[in-house]
Amino acid sequence: MRLSARFRAVLYLGVGVLLVTGASWLGVDRTAWPETATYLMRFHGGAAMVMLVLLGALLPLHVRLGWRRSRNVASGTVMLGLIAILIGTAYALYYLGSETGRYWTSVLHITIGFALPVMVTGHVLLGRRTRRRKDDTSGRPGSPELGRRGAHGQAPGTSDGSVRPGERAAAG
Repeated sequence: MRLSARFRAVLYLGVGVLLVTGASWLGVDRTAWPETATYLMRFHGGAAMVMLVLLGALLPLHVRLGWRRSRNVASGTVMLGLIAILIGTAYALYYLGSETGRYWTSVLHITIGFALPVMVTGHVLLGRRTRRRKDDTSGRPGSPELGRRGAHGQAPGTSDGSVRPGERAAAG
């Protein structure tokens, strides 16, 4: 299911804010700029909360419909898995007491955090390519199938795709 332009814009903005705040937090000298690091992390956490709400909106609509239509299931499943790991590692980073555990959790969170925008881009491009390919064979205008079928997949001269008596069905 294609997302509305407004929802896509908010979603991409959220991913961008998370990427920029996370990368900035990594790059800031926390000794020289402790307040900056603190504000970056707070902003990153707030943006993550907004993204959780957006994820909640995606699940019943976009994800469920994509699953039913068997479109982009592999890339969507990988993305949902990565997002689940990001959520789990964020929780662990906030509450984990062990410094060793925090280190490895942080490495995992950072790695997936940088990989997620690449995955989102791949998922979007794959969806566009899949939709284009489906449109090319669905009988829509500009489709090679249009010569044999109408704009909505009907047989020529009919409204429901049936063949009129005395005519042969077009070879598919």
